[in-house]
Amino acid sequence: MPTYPQEPDRAAPDPVEPVPEGAGRPPRGDLPQPGPPRPGAANGEPGPDAAGPAPAEDEYTTAIRELEDRWRRALADLDNLRKRHVRELERERAVERSRTAAAFLPVLDNLELALTHAGADPGAIVEGIRAVRDQAVNVLELLGYPRHAETGVPFDPARHEVVGVVQDPDAPPGTVVEVLRPGYGDGERQLRPAAVTVAKRE
Repeated sequence: MPTYPQEPDRAAPDPVEPVPEGAGRPPRGDLPQPGPPRPGAANGEPGPDAAGPAPAEDEYTTAIRELEDRWRRALADLDNLRKRHVRELERERAVERSRTAAAFLPVLDNLELALTHAGADPGAIVEGIRAVRDQAVNVLELLGYPRHAETGVPFDPARHEVVGVVQDPDAPPGTVVEVLRPGYGDGERQLRPAAVTVAKRE
């Protein structure tokens, strides 16, 4: 039988040339190039940019925002409270000043009346002035500042201020002999101590 030359099979793949050991094959252009491995890709976990923040971080962020909001509200409430207390204190001071001034108005009225009758009997004028003085002392006592002008009492450095020392045989040493300027008030509510002279010790 005659033999015909066989045509090469077109479907058969091209012969592959052997690649030297250690040399890499050139990448094909129609396949994606492999990149560096992502963290967690080896064990099947998604990468950091595969999803949004973890739920725990969202809870922490929300809690921090709530705490900051509470803190700001507390600061605002404290500032409003401080301003309100300042206003109330100023109002109380104004009321107290007004009450104290009003208590002295009758004293001024009597002084004006005494000046109006300055040409009358001098003895009556002196009695009127003394009555006005007693009225002013009574007002101070009602305000919490009693008058201290006692003699013959032991010297008290909390209530007396020594302005002189005298030798008086009739007075025990260390006692108040004369009050040159009365004092008003006691303890922490003292307006001023009494200026006195004290009997000298032998």
